[in-house]
Amino acid sequence: MTTVAVAGGTGTVGRPVVARLQALGHDARVLSRAEGVDLVAGPGVDLRGVDAVIDVSNVTTLSARRSTAFFETATRTLLDAGRRDGVRHHVALSIVGIEAAPGGYYAGKLAQERAVRAGSVPWSILRATQFHEFAAQTVRQTAIGPVVLVPRMRTQPVSTRELAVALVDLALGDPVGDDGELAGPREERLADMVRAYVGATRRGGRVLEVPFPGRFGRAMARGELLPDPGARLGRQTFTEWLEHPDT
Repeated sequence: MTTVAVAGGTGTVGRPVVARLQALGHDARVLSRAEGVDLVAGPGVDLRGVDAVIDVSNVTTLSARRSTAFFETATRTLLDAGRRDGVRHHVALSIVGIEAAPGGYYAGKLAQERAVRAGSVPWSILRATQFHEFAAQTVRQTAIGPVVLVPRMRTQPVSTRELAVALVDLALGDPVGDDGELAGPREERLADMVRAYVGATRRGGRVLEVPFPGRFGRAMARGELLPDPGARLGRQTFTEWLEHPDT
């Protein structure tokens, strides 16, 4: 049995990661505020007896400053504990295409990647596209009364359960460095995803697709956040997920 610490283990990706580890008979140690662990403000993390760490921690912000501060601090906390306690493998989840839009939230993910690569704990980084749950998250974050404002975006959403399988397989193996990209099987427009989600959940309201400003907005609209041709592809489409959404 392998002991794997899951940073962000109660989140959108963390829950299926923990479930996958437990289904395989491994010990999943959840690191989250809900479990009394604060990667930013806390006194540190105890990783004694942990073989590998899967970092799927997250912060909700569009601020480059806040995102960078969170991911640099959280990553440093995990790596310092990993070095001290003998963790053999640090796995970080990142995002496809972030060099094309290095501001806002993505600035933090780039800072996280740099910290992992510079750390002394052997590492692997897997980049993934947005998740099927991204449609529901967009509704929660951008709804203004009966109107949902959706940024113009091309995406290729992936199943969090399939992502969890990939992350767990990665963590149980030897460190590989950059592990490439994982995406869903089909390109979608985010506005179409949100309209389908609103219809399926009978929320009502009007969905308006709007251009997001700046370099980030152009990258989303042009498809610069889509996976490279050699990316691994999952099997579940957004439409299939929508039939039994988790959110």
